[in-house]
Amino acid sequence: MAKNQPVKTVKPDDVLGDAEAKMQKALAGLHHELQTIRTGRANPGMLDRVSVDYHGTATNIKQVAIIAVPDARTITLAPYEKSLLGEIEKALQRADLGITPTNDGTVIRLNLPPLTEERRKDLTKQVKKHGEEAKVGVRNARREAADVIKKKEKDGLPKDDAKRLDDQLTKLTDKLTAEVDKIVLAKDNEILAK
Repeated sequence: MAKNQPVKTVKPDDVLGDAEAKMQKALAGLHHELQTIRTGRANPGMLDRVSVDYHGTATNIKQVAIIAVPDARTITLAPYEKSLLGEIEKALQRADLGITPTNDGTVIRLNLPPLTEERRKDLTKQVKKHGEEAKVGVRNARREAADVIKKKEKDGLPKDDAKRLDDQLTKLTDKLTAEVDKIVLAKDNEILAK
């Protein structure tokens, strides 16, 4: 080994910590994706991906308007600058939320229609797809960590320690996979509730 190359040592707990961080990132991604899915109940999270042209710059809608939920089926947007009403309305139409914005001159209202049975089924399919993607992220993090453990074992990590780490990794994977299932089930129930 050359003198100038640092020796990289990875502690066993670092392997688990890194794997858990990657798994948690997959879980956070799932939460974010599910927040944007319309459940029939008004949720400002539906607007997370909507951008408005603010003086030539694409700006998140939450930075240019006060967003409120006065009741279960209505979202209101009151722009900080009245001149942005038209831009906000256009941005909402482009966002293809399945909701037509109503501009009364001071506030934009989004009235959520009740979900049809067919739309509910489509949404539950989307939720399951996002859940499956999160599970893939968890499994990929597990596989990467398992590869590191195997490499460490070849580099001299005792077999018992490698087995213990792998068992802990499996428990962590099972725990977070079950968490994904729980989140998906809760979102499905929210969508299917009438």
